[in-house]
Amino acid sequence: MASQKLPPRQRAIKEILIRRIGIVPKFDPEKWTLTIYGLVEKPSSLRWNQFLELPKLDEVADFHCVEGWSVLNNRWEGVSFKTIISLVKPKSEGRCVTFECDDGYTTSLPFLDLLDDEVILAYKHNGEYLRPDQGGPLRLVVPKKYAYKSPMWLRRIKFTTQQELGYWEQRGYSNTADPWKEERFSE
Repeated sequence: MASQKLPPRQRAIKEILIRRIGIVPKFDPEKWTLTIYGLVEKPSSLRWNQFLELPKLDEVADFHCVEGWSVLNNRWEGVSFKTIISLVKPKSEGRCVTFECDDGYTTSLPFLDLLDDEVILAYKHNGEYLRPDQGGPLRLVVPKKYAYKSPMWLRRIKFTTQQELGYWEQRGYSNTADPWKEERFSE
């Protein structure tokens, strides 16, 4: 029964609603790169075709918005965040990760939150490549957090010593964002 999978005060809807803070960035696969830097042994910059060559992960996971809606059983395809970890080899002091996006959006998470098997850098949703208005070509998906911790138009990943406040966190939203604990706003 779907309601057993819903966090408190969430309602199930059929499709993910599109939310953004600015314009939808244009995607040019010839110019696009994903840069991973900061406290890592092997900083990397991957072009789109190189990113698509990384081992693929298929994951079915729910998607919860802080506004009170959830979309259950989404099929995401992309690259496990654990693959990125093995590629760049974070230094021991790199305890947090900041995600930077094409539209200026940022958010960050503790490194340990990104070790869940279902954390994915997704380029497909329900069998289709992500459209630009869905965050394509690449978005992070962190199913155990509210959706503002799953940024769209991902371009840079920075490993840091401390968690940085992102766009919504600077505006009073919870930095931990656990939907099961209803961590919607900072205290």
